[in-house]
Amino acid sequence: MDFAERVTHLTPEGAYHMLARAQALEAEGREIIHLEIGQPDLPTFRNIADAGGQAIRDGQTRYTPSAGLPKLRQAIAAQASSQRGVEIRPAQVIVGPGAKPALFFPTLALVRPGDEVIYPDPGFPTYHAMIGVAGGVPVPVPLREEADFSFDLAALDAAITGRTRMIIINSPSNPTGGVLPVAALEHIAEIAIGRDIWVLSDEIYTRLVYDGRDAASIYALPGMAERTIICDGFSKTYAMTGWRLGYGIMPEPLAERVELLLTHSVGCTASFTQYAGIEALTGPQAQVAAVVAEYQGRRDLLVAGLNAIPGVSCRMPQGAFYVFPNITAFGRSADWLADYLLNEAGVATLPGNAFGPNGEGYLRLIFANSLENIQEALERVAAALAILAKVQQDKGTSPDLTGFRGHFSTYIHR
Repeated sequence: MDFAERVTHLTPEGAYHMLARAQALEAEGREIIHLEIGQPDLPTFRNIADAGGQAIRDGQTRYTPSAGLPKLRQAIAAQASSQRGVEIRPAQVIVGPGAKPALFFPTLALVRPGDEVIYPDPGFPTYHAMIGVAGGVPVPVPLREEADFSFDLAALDAAITGRTRMIIINSPSNPTGGVLPVAALEHIAEIAIGRDIWVLSDEIYTRLVYDGRDAASIYALPGMAERTIICDGFSKTYAMTGWRLGYGIMPEPLAERVELLLTHSVGCTASFTQYAGIEALTGPQAQVAAVVAEYQGRRDLLVAGLNAIPGVSCRMPQGAFYVFPNITAFGRSADWLADYLLNEAGVATLPGNAFGPNGEGYLRLIFANSLENIQEALERVAAALAILAKVQQDKGTSPDLTGFRGHFSTYIHR
């Protein structure tokens, strides 16, 4: 079929692809531990779910303004102003069905054919997709493990040209869990101001940070409010992935253009979902802190367990709910190892190269899962990698894993 060029570069998002494969194995009776899909294992907080249900019962099931309910935009502006220490007006807020519209639509509004857009690699696959759909030129800049997966600032400097229109940043990061230090944000801001470049700051994990840290926003730096778009939402913080509720914060003239894109694409966001969002922001926040503390304990267990496996090294992520262990010692591609762990050990992970070429040599594992499941996954992964290492050492070639599961079961239950 003859498709328009703007969609020919699109590929499936790795997390959904791996989830489908894992679920197919489950349908065959296999027990799979899911460490691949980026969503909380916890239910939506009860007060939020109740508010959404009550909104339906109250008949809040009709169209709303494309930009979102005024009360929700006010609540978002108030919360974002308090968190980031700057004034944000409701007119700057655009509500969408999920956070992705706050990535896609500002990019469509600003990026012209041939404009260059810098983005992190490894990074969220939608960045590359939306740049191409807008007709822009994707320019990846590596994140460096030795710098806790911060931007390679020298590579960033070298990537800037007269055609650079936008820089995309993501802190805390998917897939690495890295948090950009203030010095890196200041470096990026200096470039953006000096070269009149937009910054799209994906801050969807901004409240999921650990060890008493904060994730600073580039929006709050002097001179950046007029050239920064914040993408944020409710999915990760409030366990609302299926509610599809997100938002963008941007200068008002851009917000007006993005509102029109929403009008002519999705129309508006579900009204009862927005009422749930109002409760999320204005209701009790203690459960957010409790969830962050729970995630931190899970993170610590997973990182310690991975670093105890010979051949694996894993940095401590500062935010989000992902770890990004280095698995280059096994001499296998990330795709090969992810397949191996899924098919033979029953642990679903994602290969790092699903997030760009610089993710090769890594796996992404999520720690938004129970301590019991994380411990079981660690035991399975350790056993599987120990057998792999032994077979490779004995044969010096690619191992024949026929019948592996029987040996694996004996190994882990010895």
